[in-house]
Amino acid sequence: MTEPEKPTPSTGHAPYIPQKISGPVLMGVVPGQPLAVAHRAADLARSLGVKLVCAYVDVTTYLVEEPCGRMEASPIDPDGVDDDIEGISASLAGHLRDALGTVGVDWSFVTLAGDPARALGRLAESTGASVIVVGTRERGLGARFEELLVGSVAVHLTHRQHRPVLVVPLAPQPRQQPKAGH
Repeated sequence: MTEPEKPTPSTGHAPYIPQKISGPVLMGVVPGQPLAVAHRAADLARSLGVKLVCAYVDVTTYLVEEPCGRMEASPIDPDGVDDDIEGISASLAGHLRDALGTVGVDWSFVTLAGDPARALGRLAESTGASVIVVGTRERGLGARFEELLVGSVAVHLTHRQHRPVLVVPLAPQPRQQPKAGH
């Protein structure tokens, strides 16, 4: 083990001293998401000795600030299709409970409103999250079209955050095996 260096008179900067990570791991959750994301986030939280916060963002709502200063979620289209957000949230929480209930990680679940990258960023800031964990999208034309329309949550997070973003690959492209003789 080496001693930390003392500041040099010419720079005046104190040397970097690593700090213990203490903020929770924040994981973005979407319906139908493979458990690989939850497993990787739980591995990370357990390794760091911190809590895991699982967050689902309801994109059919947006936040409105009430006169008292409280934030309230309102539907984007009150006359539109009435999705069962509470049912979706309960289903996701139950799915996570089944997957994480016995792994020895302290975790919680929360439902947020609005743009996923902004909502996860606000939650990361308010909880002092150490890292944000999200999964990639499944491959296919539908996923590419959706990404073209709304963009990638992972990309938006990496450009808006001062904390690391871990992107868990869900369906990586298989590596091309070199053909014999090439």
